Amino acid sequence: MIRRMFRRCGNAPGTALSPDDQAAVDAFRAMLAAVRDPEPWTPGRAQDVAVRVGPFVERAHTRPGDDHGPNLVAVALVHPDTPHAAAYAHRYTSKGWLRCQTAAILGAWKPAYAMLTHAAAGLDLPDDVGMAPAHYGVHVEARKPDGTGYALLRLGPYTQTWLASRDADHLNTELRGRAATALPGFTVTATSAPFDVSSHESYSDPYDNEATTLLAAAVAGRGLPLGIDLLRSSAR
Repeated sequence: MIRRMFRRCGNAPGTALSPDDQAAVDAFRAMLAAVRDPEPWTPGRAQDVAVRVGPFVERAHTRPGDDHGPNLVAVALVHPDTPHAAAYAHRYTSKGWLRCQTAAILGAWKPAYAMLTHAAAGLDLPDDVGMAPAHYGVHVEARKPDGTGYALLRLGPYTQTWLASRDADHLNTELRGRAATALPGFTVTATSAPFDVSSHESYSDPYDNEATTLLAAAVAGRGLPLGIDLLRSSAR
């Protein structure tokens, strides 16, 4: 009886692995191969990517239209078993959109990376994943009747999307009151939009100054101090 309690489990040398053991070995080899030779991530294709978070590797969705780099992209960390992990998804998606350095992207996501995630280790994501929020912004655009124009002002990032919508509504109220004198020949409108992390230098911080104050300065200077971003008529 004592010998049976302390009997070692495993495969004797030269014997074939059990199906479960073989599957584990194959998964481990696939992970090593994926780490050694990652599939290149192609900016602009809205593909899931493998992102380094400390010593772990996590799966992340890139935000369509804000995934072109070259230095920063917006991502949302997701459970490695997405979409088949609804019970655990909140542990990841509660982080929201994040500003991810492209240098932290290992490559395109592969299922083989799943064993390197916090989820595989039975851990929640840490409070600090090393990425700042990348939420929404407000874009104020001046356009002529033919559709051509430029970006007059960009505000962001907002940590809550409802704050961006509130400021956009506030600015549009201000603009309606001075539609004829704001920029003659242009229609000026404010809209909430995804914060473009790769162009973050072109944004003004809405928490340092009132949005209306920034708008007044932009209109007075016709956008020049804030870095005009010329728009094509097909931008919308």
